[in-house]
Amino acid sequence: MAKKRRPQTKAAAPRPGDGTVPVVGAREPCPCGSGRRYKACHGAAATHAVTELVQRPFEGLPGEADWVALRELVPAATVELHLKDGLPEGVPSVTLATVLPMAWPALRRDNGAVLLGLQNDTATGDISRDLADTLQRALVAEPGTPVAAGRTAADGPRLQDLLDPAAPFEPAVHTGFEFWIENAENATGEVAASLERANAAAIPTVRLDSVGGAYWCEVPEKNHLRWVMTHPEEELLDALARLHAAGESSLGEGTRLVGSFRAHGLTVPVWDLPSSVRAADVEKPAAAFAERLAGALASRTPLTADERRARNGLTSRQVTLN
Repeated sequence: MAKKRRPQTKAAAPRPGDGTVPVVGAREPCPCGSGRRYKACHGAAATHAVTELVQRPFEGLPGEADWVALRELVPAATVELHLKDGLPEGVPSVTLATVLPMAWPALRRDNGAVLLGLQNDTATGDISRDLADTLQRALVAEPGTPVAAGRTAADGPRLQDLLDPAAPFEPAVHTGFEFWIENAENATGEVAASLERANAAAIPTVRLDSVGGAYWCEVPEKNHLRWVMTHPEEELLDALARLHAAGESSLGEGTRLVGSFRAHGLTVPVWDLPSSVRAADVEKPAAAFAERLAGALASRTPLTADERRARNGLTSRQVTLN
């Protein structure tokens, strides 16, 4: 093939609206003919669009709080996903998984089923768009192959465009990673050893039934309840401060609200629990707390001095995960 000749006259700097320009490698000449590299020409706007951080990437999806929990807090869980247009021919199911072996972004099983990994590094500031891109490539991948990380287009669809908004989002939390392989009970050799190592590192975790987005976990010396909440952050912190100042923020004897995380635009209050307190023990206390929280959220009176001190204490212990 003859080598393309560079234009003899300097072209005017193209604008993103000049027309459709193919996506090429960042260091390759821009297809518009400007003579500049793609990343400095038409690729600049695309790069900015895909790197701009989306604060709440899972907003609008069913189970936003659970998406955040599975992304940041839960070691081993799966959820059946439902596509707006139904499953393509040859794809019996699509399953979201917290993590896949070798940190693969996705996996197409031998039977055509798709597993989509959630706890992976992503290429842009919009996790939803990155996951949607991976999912689309997984749906057409050869059965029996993993799906590698790819370069996400700035104008590509997001999960909100691909998933059925009316479908349920019901996480199944597992004690280990047997969901990685079919017939895991018959695994031998290196496969069995790999599973054993992964399972040994998984923190025992249980999703509460009485309230949404709340996960009990067992750690040495004490347990925790980590509860992802979708209320606006400032209103939630005010409400938590009201309850804390009134001595109503605990989940029972020996439990204590110790602070919160901030993850993907949502606030995640955290309680310390005695090691003797199991997940079943906090079901009723959590439901009762949800009622008290609803009342505190409805209050519009200014915070008292004690409540402001409680709020300052909570915010000083807040940690941002992303």
